Amino acid sequence: MRVSLDDEERMTYAVAEPEERYRIAATAQSKLPVIRRVLERHPDEPSLVIGAYLDQLEELGAALDAPVIQGSTTNKERERLFDLFRTGEIRVLVVSKVANFSIDLPEAAVAVQVSGTFGSRQEEAQRLGRVLRPKADGRQAHFYTVVSRDTLDSEYAAHRQRFLAEQGYAYTIVDAADLAGPGEVNGPGWVDEPAD
Repeated sequence: MRVSLDDEERMTYAVAEPEERYRIAATAQSKLPVIRRVLERHPDEPSLVIGAYLDQLEELGAALDAPVIQGSTTNKERERLFDLFRTGEIRVLVVSKVANFSIDLPEAAVAVQVSGTFGSRQEEAQRLGRVLRPKADGRQAHFYTVVSRDTLDSEYAAHRQRFLAEQGYAYTIVDAADLAGPGEVNGPGWVDEPAD
């Protein structure tokens, strides 16, 4: 899903040092309405929101009313949350890079990637592996990556997309505006107000 930076984010991105640009684009606040809309499209599906920046993940956890699992989360707490996710008592988990390796959540049917380690193809393949496992009931899995349009974020996403296409994965690019609901013309969170 491609989203536009808001005016403030665009200005901050434009004047930022090159090494800060990716972080600004990857953690854009304009991603939140799209993430919400994606999760709303799958209301009964066990869903993971995956990212790399802890402050972003904490904000998403609070906004989505979902627990956050990161490196400092104790093993006991991780297992408790994973068990609640597996049984359906928790529908959405927000997870950091710790979810790239060594977790067994075969029933996760939706993954929303919000930020990653630059253009890491391996990382995206690992994240895909979280949801593409066969489901006991035959359900289809969905993997979304939300990127900021016309930024390093979208350049890195294109790099990852080429790799996945070479591996045989189908990949569709969708603009956030394509998720627009009634009364929304520019995508979730961007309502076109009538002129006075």
